[in-house]
This record gives sequence, C-alpha cells and structure tokens, in this order.
Amino acid sequence: MTLAFNHMNYAAKISYIGKNYSGWQVQPDAASIQEIIESALEKIAGTRVRITGAGRTDKGVNAWGQVASFNMNKIFEPDKLRLAINFYLPEDIRVMKIFCVPDDFNARYSAISREYKYFILHGSVCPPVLNNYVWWRKGKAWDFDLAKQACKLIQGHHNFRAFCRAGECPDDPFRTIEKLRIKTHDNISIISIKAPSFLTNMVRIIVGNINNVALHKKSLEWLEELLSGSERSESAMTVPASGLWFWRVNY
Repeated sequence: MTLAFNHMNYAAKISYIGKNYSGWQVQPDAASIQEIIESALEKIAGTRVRITGAGRTDKGVNAWGQVASFNMNKIFEPDKLRLAINFYLPEDIRVMKIFCVPDDFNARYSAISREYKYFILHGSVCPPVLNNYVWWRKGKAWDFDLAKQACKLIQGHHNFRAFCRAGECPDDPFRTIEKLRIKTHDNISIISIKAPSFLTNMVRIIVGNINNVALHKKSLEWLEELLSGSERSESAMTVPASGLWFWRVNY
C-alpha cells in the first residue's frame, strides 16, 4: 500500500470472528461488524463516522485482514487512534493497524485484488478450540489429487453463474480467479483463493463443488460444464460460513 501522509483520511486493517454478527454490512434488525466499528468511531469523533469495507462478508464469516477506510474530523496519530477504537470494541473485533492514506483512497474501489482462505477439518472429531473457525467435515475422505485438479480447472476467467447465490447473480457473472490452491497438513486443508472481485457466496460454492469432485460424486467434466454458465441449481452446496476467512486485500 503506497501511503501519502494525510491525517484526515484513514485505512484500518481489521480482524474479527463473525459468529455473533449478521455480516459486515449494516442491517436494520441485527448487529453487524460495520455498525459496531462505526459506533466506536462515533464515541471518539463525537459525530457519526461512515466506513467503507473492502469486502462484504456474510453472517458467520471471519476476517484476518479486512480493510476499511474512513474520514475523521479530528487529527489522530494512527497508533493512538487504533488503541482508542479497540477500547470501545468487543473482544471479537479488533483493529490491528491504522494507516494515514490519500484523500482519494477507498478501501473498496482502490483494491486490486482480495484473498480468502477456507479451512477444512477432515475427521470424526473436532478440537473445541476450532469450533466456528473451520468447516468440520466428518464424511468420506477426499481424493486430494482430484481436489487439486478441480482447483486448476476453476482458476482463470470463467462464467461463475453457477457459483453465485440464487437470485443475486449480476448481469455479468464472469470473474477471474488469479490463484486457487489447496494445501493439507495432517487432517486440515486450507484452500486459498485470490481474485479482483467475487460474486455473492462464490468462495463457499467453489469449495462445495471441489468437495463433490473430491468425493467422486461429480466429475471434472461436470465441473467444467458449470464454468460455462450453468444455473446455480446445477451446482453443489454452499459450505458453512465458519470455515471462510477474508484474509487479505491487495492495493
């Protein structure tokens, strides 16, 4: 991130656990991450402060490196502002860093790409410490060679209509997956995915489709057909939100 010194416009790197919130975006009848942070900023600034997030995570989705930008009506040293915000935040939301940024910086529109990681625990028992942070997958073992082949197939520029929440697919469902990798250590798999932008539920549906292929329920040819513009109903399940982490934003 290239920074120009400007005390009035800030960017914050934010980490949170999503299980107690309706998602990032403000909701009329449920607590959201955005609402909680804006409330903390209002206590500091003495007036309403609106923040813009780099991505809108759903209910239950976690973040390691969400980024939000906002303007303040007072001048603050970044580290002192971080401490002040965290004082008013619950323990499951934390501002990790604050940057001074140029006036034209926008956490959403200035982003070049976004990265997510999806964590899967394979097996018959899950350590309690991992509850709400992984997808605990209890069933048949994966064919990891097939899972890796599925990742290679999905990487690139495709029509992801079948990978978007029903009823929320835009007119242009084409997206470019710049990176899609899977690594496994013991019984934990981590799927990493990077793209300039994503459709609603896209990462969780991608993982659902990889799961179907890795279990030999569906073929690679079926997956390739989905990427040509099939409907959502022809695709696999949306895997649980608990395993998804908004990992990083690149500027």
